[in-house]
Amino acid sequence: MERFFGGNPALVLLRLAIISLIVGMLLAAFGFSPFEIVESIQRLANYIYNMGFRAIEEFGRYFLLGAVLVFPIWLISRVLKLMTGSGSARRDADANLPPPPRH
Repeated sequence: MERFFGGNPALVLLRLAIISLIVGMLLAAFGFSPFEIVESIQRLANYIYNMGFRAIEEFGRYFLLGAVLVFPIWLISRVLKLMTGSGSARRDADANLPPPPRH
């Protein structure tokens, strides 16, 4: 237990209580309240959460915009390669031919 707390647990808890009291008095002197701090942390978390999903939504929109053009072009090129015979079978056949003579 001491290893987790970094010392005697009772003394660590007493130190934390004293530091909390001092920090609380300073924050109260500046006009902060615990509820305002918790509320601002919640707003920050909500903002980050919404920002993350907005980024995912924009990524999806960009992906779909590109896919509308890229996938049909790719599909047409694949079909044309299969129809003209310039696919991998054609390359394999060319690979078995002897090299042209040098002059």
